[in-house]
Amino acid sequence: MNPRVNWQDAIAYCARQGRGYVIATVISTQGSTPRDGGSKMVIDSERTYDTLGGGQLEFLIVQQAREHLAKNESGQWLKPFPLAAEAAQCCGGNVTVLLESYPASDWTLALFGAGHVSRALTTILGELPCRVEIIDNRPELMTESLPENCHYHYCESPVSRIDASRDDTWVVIFTHDHALDFALCDRLLADYRWAFTGLIGSDTKALRFRKRLAQAGHDNAMIDRLVSPVGLPEVKGKRPMEVAVSIVAQLQSRYYAEARPRPGTSWREIKRLLASPENRSADSTAKEPLK
Repeated sequence: MNPRVNWQDAIAYCARQGRGYVIATVISTQGSTPRDGGSKMVIDSERTYDTLGGGQLEFLIVQQAREHLAKNESGQWLKPFPLAAEAAQCCGGNVTVLLESYPASDWTLALFGAGHVSRALTTILGELPCRVEIIDNRPELMTESLPENCHYHYCESPVSRIDASRDDTWVVIFTHDHALDFALCDRLLADYRWAFTGLIGSDTKALRFRKRLAQAGHDNAMIDRLVSPVGLPEVKGKRPMEVAVSIVAQLQSRYYAEARPRPGTSWREIKRLLASPENRSADSTAKEPLK
């Protein structure tokens, strides 16, 4: 446990690292309890940040939070904890805790090319819930610092890196070499297991690549999977950051169109749990929101 790190900083840290995490919040209390309503802690698969009072109560909260993370579950759950009966704590009160689970992002991007557009892209992607792999065969470009969710990979032959990429990766190609661009496209289409494949360039380059890919034996249905020129055409501009904005806008629009909505907890369930006997306070003001 790391109670010295407050929960606000822990959320920012986990988000930058691409780590899944759960926010645990004390929603209601009755009787003697370790922490008051509104207290929070953050739990990831390895560490905890801040505290809800320690002891068996916190152990049970962490255990349930990690069960949700292990199942890659996203959502909110209200958990009642009668301290004497369930947590074996002598203070004997009752606590209801809200668990909000944010599993590790499954959005992985592979950027083939570490030039100006790639650097502009990492500036934006570094603020988004994703993991970014940058692959290039120029070691002199691997010296710049990157956001915590972005990682350089030097490969003398970038095409060889394709086999190491996970299924459903979002791939964008913008190397300094058109021959390498084509070799990457040819290999990616030969074993298509990607969520998205984009190629930077002009309409003329896109048309030329389509013809060459057809000559290499790829059918039209497979070639159509290659998005080129990559980026939204309505986002104008040729500066690296303008191109990067165009590409990220296209990636995000597709990603969130396919993303599953996070399930919520109905107000009926919230009301039922908060109104249950173990959470009913003698103070009438505590009952007021439930009327």
